[in-house]
Amino acid sequence: MDLNVNQLKEKIDKGEDFVLIDVREPHEHEEFNVGGQLIPLGTIATKIAELEDRKDQEVVVYCRSGGRSGMAQQLLIQSGFKNVKNLTGGMLAWQDAFGK
Repeated sequence: MDLNVNQLKEKIDKGEDFVLIDVREPHEHEEFNVGGQLIPLGTIATKIAELEDRKDQEVVVYCRSGGRSGMAQQLLIQSGFKNVKNLTGGMLAWQDAFGK
């Protein structure tokens, strides 16, 4: 399951309760982010235990363009997370739609 930048912005604007994870590298996160918890893709497998109590919540993962977050989405689903969504187009699409 994926969602687009308009759907994510709406969730954020409404203050919906969901887990937002940025799987980019720290320097990318520092340059621009939309408030997601930074868990780089290379470390997500070791951080899954820390997210265990959020398994039944909606989780949205994002990266620069949607590729790394797609991999993170699969890892989380394989680890038993029930509702994981990938942001299609990632931060590139967000910046195209809304700027920085």
